[in-house]
Amino acid sequence: MSRTRTRSSRTRWRLGVTASSLLMAAAVVPGPAQAEDGTEAADTTDYAITVDPKAKGAKIDDTMYGVFFEDINRAADGGLYAELVQNRSFEYSTADNRSYTPLTSWTVTGTGRTADDDGRLNERNRTYLSLGAGSSVTNSGYNTGISVERGKKYDFSVWARVDGRTRLTLTLTDSEGELAKARKVTARGGWAKYEATFTASRTSTTGRVTVATDQAAALDMVSLFPRDTFKGRENGLREDLAEKIDALDPGFVRFPGGCLVNTGSMEDYSAESNWERKRSYQWKDTIGPVEERATNANFWGYNQSYGLGYYEYFQFAEDIGAMPLPVVPALVTGCGQNRATDDEELLQRHIQDTLDLIEFANGPVTSEWGRKRAQMGHPKPFGLTHLGVGNEENLPVEFFARFEKFRAAIEAEYPEITVISNSGPDDSGTTFDTAWGLNREADVDMVDEHYYNSPQWFLQNNDRYDSYDRSGPKVFLGEYASQGNAFKNALSEAAFMTGLERNADIVKLASYAPLLANEDYVQWSPDMIWFNNHASWGSANYETQKLFMTNVGDRVVPSTATSTPSVSGPISGAVGLSTWATTAAYDDVKVTGEDGTTLLSDDFSGDAAQWTHTGGGSWTVQDGQYVQTDEAAENTMVSAGDTSWTNYDLSVKATKKSGKEGFLIAFGVKDTGNYYWWNLGGWNNTSSAVEQASDGGKSTLISKPHSIETGRAYDIDIKVRGRQVTLYLDGQQWGSFTDDKPAEPFRQVVTEDAKTGDLIVKVVNAQSADARTAIDLGGAKVASKKAKVTTLAAAPDAVNTETETPVKPEQSVFTGVSDRFTYTFPANSITFLRIKQK
Repeated sequence: MSRTRTRSSRTRWRLGVTASSLLMAAAVVPGPAQAEDGTEAADTTDYAITVDPKAKGAKIDDTMYGVFFEDINRAADGGLYAELVQNRSFEYSTADNRSYTPLTSWTVTGTGRTADDDGRLNERNRTYLSLGAGSSVTNSGYNTGISVERGKKYDFSVWARVDGRTRLTLTLTDSEGELAKARKVTARGGWAKYEATFTASRTSTTGRVTVATDQAAALDMVSLFPRDTFKGRENGLREDLAEKIDALDPGFVRFPGGCLVNTGSMEDYSAESNWERKRSYQWKDTIGPVEERATNANFWGYNQSYGLGYYEYFQFAEDIGAMPLPVVPALVTGCGQNRATDDEELLQRHIQDTLDLIEFANGPVTSEWGRKRAQMGHPKPFGLTHLGVGNEENLPVEFFARFEKFRAAIEAEYPEITVISNSGPDDSGTTFDTAWGLNREADVDMVDEHYYNSPQWFLQNNDRYDSYDRSGPKVFLGEYASQGNAFKNALSEAAFMTGLERNADIVKLASYAPLLANEDYVQWSPDMIWFNNHASWGSANYETQKLFMTNVGDRVVPSTATSTPSVSGPISGAVGLSTWATTAAYDDVKVTGEDGTTLLSDDFSGDAAQWTHTGGGSWTVQDGQYVQTDEAAENTMVSAGDTSWTNYDLSVKATKKSGKEGFLIAFGVKDTGNYYWWNLGGWNNTSSAVEQASDGGKSTLISKPHSIETGRAYDIDIKVRGRQVTLYLDGQQWGSFTDDKPAEPFRQVVTEDAKTGDLIVKVVNAQSADARTAIDLGGAKVASKKAKVTTLAAAPDAVNTETETPVKPEQSVFTGVSDRFTYTFPANSITFLRIKQK
């Protein structure tokens, strides 16, 4: 997961073509077409699709589409991991979140204190609760509380240490009273696990679980699990969430991240390091008895237990028939941290850990790590075939030097394993180009690409992989999404996915990201599946992914389609200034037309009356400069000028005063969601880029590693000519780009299902007009006039929620199939036609 500033949720957007131009689209199709009632129709249609069933198309692997799981948005604890007690082992810490204490989510009645001393449960489960006689402690769970369903069973357990004999009373209640019959257990002596079962007498989403003691007692690992976990697994997964993932029929599961993989310390937990909590995700921390597993400071700002660990990930992949695809740290941090370790001993230890991981997954029960797997309940190997090293490293040279050592060690011992590299956090730019160059030169098997862009970008880049080197490394598109959960976002992603399938010989694996989000604990949006403590629902993006993932096919049947005429004028708009977590000062702003006419001039010797404040922050004129003084504020845009301006030169002096980043100079400003800006010193002052905002969603057009010095005045000049932009920094050309790629709203791909013989015609119509389309099957032998049709169609802004599902598949039958026929694809729709062949 890359930490760019494109995290807006459910943003609005528009196509890069006008509505009038879409209605102008027309193609003359040779020969007669068949209307939907089977009669001969007029030969004028909006689009034409021509299929060539005899041509060779790319083979599509069964693993083409999968899922990427990262513990973000409380996806694990409080999510897929079915544990209902939050902070069950009292390990929450300010190292996880400044608001946390060991008693977060707990309430003590009577006397009680947490302790970390020699009386602890074990070395990794260090903090415990010392409860006084006649006292109790209550846990509030996640979201609104602990959710239980009438008649269902819930398994409770607690580890306790007492002097002599102590009665523990266990209750499950909400504000209305008892939710299940209270249970009592008798604790004796040193640390031991005590268990009981509740049967819920009522349904509630606001439950609380309480442990009361009649004598002094030490407590740890207080747990409440629904008996009904996915596949009935002990220490298992929340059933509704796992079932929604299973329903996607994923070909692989990538885990455990994401930024979790390569952020934080790479060192071991130890007393010498004061039991360092901000540690990178390392698989050996996550296996064995749950009470002996570590907890860790989650990169996304909360604590993560490792109850859902590597064994459970492998088990889940096996349960849903998916290929497991773990990712291990390469000792180069990413996600804005940008550090590389030179500790060779530490590097070799991580390489050995990776070899041990492969043995844990695939080794015989007679091997050290295969035996540990068997002891956990799975003597049969898991069948690991692919493994990723690293995630989104912004230091491609340093990363690749270490990656090569991992790859060499793995290939020497396990040559059957495909070792996956990556290309950094973006779809283009210097890091991307450098990483890809190194990967090609070293003949890497597969490269993991990540990008989060605007819907417009996805509509513009359907052809991204058409020009990739067919003899070079294959692509694993490990993370991608447009910036929203509305149907318009899903439409743009679907249009892009037709290009992924067309290039299935290059793009071997692909997964939307992120997978899960608890609606009350969101660090990143959009997400595929949303949930709270009692319900879950698939987004419009989920329904789109499910449609593609359950109708993949086995080979691409080559096809072509006409396109939408593109109508676009020059880049137009006002100008703007902004900051992001930074204070900055601006001066001598001047906008000049190409004929030399001054359109705007402001040296801030008076007021700032020409500027409109459209973002956050605090802007004032100080000593002849326009200064933004709120260091915490993000996107503090002020704008000036006319939105109709074209072909102009913008110059400005900018000085960073303090903060994490640099400054942002905007041009082509239409409104708060539509503009371009030159982001100098972005991403924690590690790179500079030009980003385009389209209805709030952003895409990167050009980027380079670059930082901005505090206190230095920079001369910035931007020349806009038509759709070409040239950028100058301190008099030197920094870069240029031409934004002239059409956002094509009509996309298609055809695949063949070897098992059924079906041709699957997949069409995305991401525009507000129906698309009457002539379809020529190229002589394919059609077995029936009937085709099974699955359609997703909704308003562009439609969003699925817990209570409403406007985006859902509709099944129908089309009866007008022949070698050549006409079909009208609804406005704003994704349509799959399954056509039987003889």
